[in-house]
Amino acid sequence: MVDSPKLFILLLCTISFLSGVSFADPPYQNCSTSSNYTKGSSFQNNLNNILTSLSSHASIFKSYNVSYGKNPDTVYTIFMCLDYVSNQTCQDCIATASQDILKLCPQAEEAIVWEEQCQLQYSSKNFLGKVDVTGKLGFDNQQNISEPTKFESEVNGLLYSLTDKVSSNVSTNLYAIGEAPFEEKTIYGLVQCTRDLSASDCGICLKSAISYLPVCCYSSIGARVLSRSCYLRFELYAFYNGEPEPNVPFTPSGKSATSKTGMIIGIIAATGLAIAILSFCVYFLRKKRTQKSKGGIYSHGIDLLTFGQRGETVFQNHQNFGRRNDKISEDLPYFDLETLCVATKNFSDSNKLGQGGFGPVYKGVLSDGQEVAIKRLLTGSEQGSEEFINEVLLILKLQHKNLVRLLGFCLDAEEMLLVYEFLPNGSLDAVLFDPRQRARLSWIKRVDVIGGIARGILYLHEDSRLKIIHRDLKASNILLDYDMNPKISDFGLARIFAEAEGEANTATIVGTYGYMAPEYAMEGLYSIKSDVFSFGVLLLEIITGRRNAGFYHSKHAPSLLAYAWNLWNEGNALELMDPLVADSCPEDQFLVHMHVGLLCVQEDACDRPTMSSVVLMLKSQSPTLAQPQRPPFCVGRIIDNEQSSVNNLAISDILPQ
Repeated sequence: MVDSPKLFILLLCTISFLSGVSFADPPYQNCSTSSNYTKGSSFQNNLNNILTSLSSHASIFKSYNVSYGKNPDTVYTIFMCLDYVSNQTCQDCIATASQDILKLCPQAEEAIVWEEQCQLQYSSKNFLGKVDVTGKLGFDNQQNISEPTKFESEVNGLLYSLTDKVSSNVSTNLYAIGEAPFEEKTIYGLVQCTRDLSASDCGICLKSAISYLPVCCYSSIGARVLSRSCYLRFELYAFYNGEPEPNVPFTPSGKSATSKTGMIIGIIAATGLAIAILSFCVYFLRKKRTQKSKGGIYSHGIDLLTFGQRGETVFQNHQNFGRRNDKISEDLPYFDLETLCVATKNFSDSNKLGQGGFGPVYKGVLSDGQEVAIKRLLTGSEQGSEEFINEVLLILKLQHKNLVRLLGFCLDAEEMLLVYEFLPNGSLDAVLFDPRQRARLSWIKRVDVIGGIARGILYLHEDSRLKIIHRDLKASNILLDYDMNPKISDFGLARIFAEAEGEANTATIVGTYGYMAPEYAMEGLYSIKSDVFSFGVLLLEIITGRRNAGFYHSKHAPSLLAYAWNLWNEGNALELMDPLVADSCPEDQFLVHMHVGLLCVQEDACDRPTMSSVVLMLKSQSPTLAQPQRPPFCVGRIIDNEQSSVNNLAISDILPQ
């Protein structure tokens, strides 16, 4: 219990501190009036979901951007806290901004709010990574300086110097503070940009804000400019060090009595808010200690023991899995979230490689210069959480030159990230189905790609310590290294089989139609022969340069498989040869590969060869091959474009049955 004198002193100290705060009645808002979303729409649901998750990220980041949902209902969001405030203050500010933006801009498809120490913006259009200098707001403390011209020159010199610092040095996190002498005083300045911007774009935004100062705040002893993409402020006291504003009496023009009354009310209200925040902090710290004692990083709700079906292994020692050590084990390093934020420029849109069914993939550069690809799971995806865990546990045990290497992972609050080796030539589909890029795949290189994929699948089925069914083999999940060598990626849907296990059944059909074996698409049955079918589709796509899905509107046949089968039986198989390799492709080699492909896509799984047989057939100079049986003419729904294709790392597409 606090006695009255102590409480009185506490209130006096609080009021004294708060008397230096500028009460300009935030928040300020800029709401789009051109278009509104419909109540209860998918866009509104996505917006609500993303706003409720932002405050947890604000406890870690001072600037953070994320997109949520699928087009046309995607919501793009970014927030920025002033870099000098504490993480707790940032979290509280973003929590408030998330509520205010809905109240101040009801049903707006684009909006931004500026609070005292943070700003929050969302839109239905992708604005991330793009500088925006429109809609600036300027505020000053309304005390005038005696020599405005000289003072303005000193202010501009300081702010331009800070701008040059952040626009030429990527290590500044687009934030800089500094000071400059003026007569017997000191000018303190701060500049900051949202970290989705490049350093040069940050400079553009700040220079535009500086040029706005004479319009809004001429001759004022302190001012700030709020912009969509940046923020600047200058004062005659060290505001960013927590120093209170000097208690110099003044009367803003036209606001004498009203202003003083408003300030007193504001101080009283802010005092109550400060006490409430203090109470919240005590509660939060106690709660955090309780959570840590119960399960460390897994207190946010991911339970490894809740997932696991027939043929799946479960990582039992899950408490050790997510600890913040430099290395979880000798096999797989743990990356802290701040490292990955720096590597990706805070997951800047300019670093984004692509978008998959469960989240985006970004290119990152680590502090030692190593390039990596980072898969970021969308917040709130329960199925994605299972895939994340499944992928880590599987790849941890796999080592093969034709499998993509997992370099590490990160689990932090609601963030789940996988860090892979970066493969500069992207995914096979991006090269194979691009008329300009496909020429890079000569016939010899295509043979090498097919052989590499076959050996990678064989390793999964027979040669690794585990018997693994990939279940999502497709062109976008084959990545190409510097020498165009293939590496199989994305093990989120993979399943482990016991040695004696022949096939398994699932009620949940996941994967990509067009590559799915018919028994899996129609009955939920999968086995090693399911992967053989997918490989056969891939093989036929590689030698022909055509998508299996590309025949959906074709008069020839409902799929590439059906068309290939018809030409084979008619003796016209060479018509399928990709014209780009016609001059370098021996006809007998093409026919052997087409023959093997048709054997792999036979309708009956029992008729398909194993991958060990496939590898032998592809290696043999004159293989003796069985006559293929008819493939399924239509497997589920064949789609025109894979929505989950990613340039350098693919994430599985999950489509309904």
